[in-house]
Order: sequence, then structure tokens, then C-alpha cells
Amino acid sequence: MSDIAKIGIVTISDRASKGIYADESGPAIVAFLTEALTTPFEPLVRVIPDERPLIEGTLRDLVDHHDCQLVVTTGGTGPATRDVTPEATEAVCDRMMPGFGELMRAVSLKSVPTAILSRQTAGLRGKSLIINLPGKPGAIRECLMAVFPAVPYCIDLMEGPRLETRPEVVSAFRPKAKPAS
Repeated sequence: MSDIAKIGIVTISDRASKGIYADESGPAIVAFLTEALTTPFEPLVRVIPDERPLIEGTLRDLVDHHDCQLVVTTGGTGPATRDVTPEATEAVCDRMMPGFGELMRAVSLKSVPTAILSRQTAGLRGKSLIINLPGKPGAIRECLMAVFPAVPYCIDLMEGPRLETRPEVVSAFRPKAKPAS
């Protein structure tokens, strides 16, 4: 296994994928990870339209062919007809991790009442964690701050690379070792 963690970052947006506007969400994820992690990582960035087969294929490719143990998506989690990121994520995952979405919505509700419209989720594909975030850069940071303490331990449990964080930004939770008897 490489000393550099591979992290997939997928922006799901019709307009950003067509160049109608610049993607700010993917870079917001990279900025958070750069600030939060001390572990060297390689971001594998994709910007794709809201097309379910393409989202599913991109998630499979990042996990199965590029060995990303963590994939973070942004966009496509609302109630609009073309918002299909959660469905695509569920289709490629072996198991779902509903606590991630529950916590992200709970935290977002403190800032905006429309957070109940968001359908963020997370799931496991093989030994990889896939997390769906909302599309707004401010909401991305807020949601990552909420769930990221659990991410390194989740990756540990799946035998992935050890992700270390800067405690002044976000503290990764890991159970304390029991003393030898």
C-alpha cells in the first residue's frame, strides 16, 4: 500500500461540467482536506453532470480501479428531478451508513431550515467509504467538520490507510487502547 492516501472528489453538476460556471465545491473539499489532514493524500478530482449511470461509473472507477479508500461527492443531493447522487451511491454500495446523512442534516438545520430537503448519505463499497455532501461550499465545510471525526476510524476499520488529522482543525476519534493486564 502506498504512503499517500488516494481520495476521490466528485463534483456532480450539469452546469459546472459544461463550464457554464467554475466548480467551487470540489476545490472546497480539497481545501478542507488539505487543512484537516496531516497524512499526505492525492486528490483524484472529477467534475461530471447529474447523470446516474455516469455517477455510478465514476464512483466504481475511483474505488475499484484507482484504489480510493475515501470518495467525497458534492452536489445532486436535493429534491430536484436531476438530483440522483444518493440513488447512484446506494446502487454502488454494499452497505449504507445512514448516520452520516443524519448528522449532516442535524448540523445544517442549525443554519438553514431547508436542510431537511437535503438527502446526503454515505455508504461502503468494498473497503472504501463514499460520502455525499451538499453542493454549496459553506455547507461542505460545515458538514465535513461534523462527520470527519469518524472518517479516519471508519477507514481504519476497513483496513485502509491511516488518516491523521490536525487536532486544531478536527480531531479524529479513535478508541483508546486498553492497558495490558
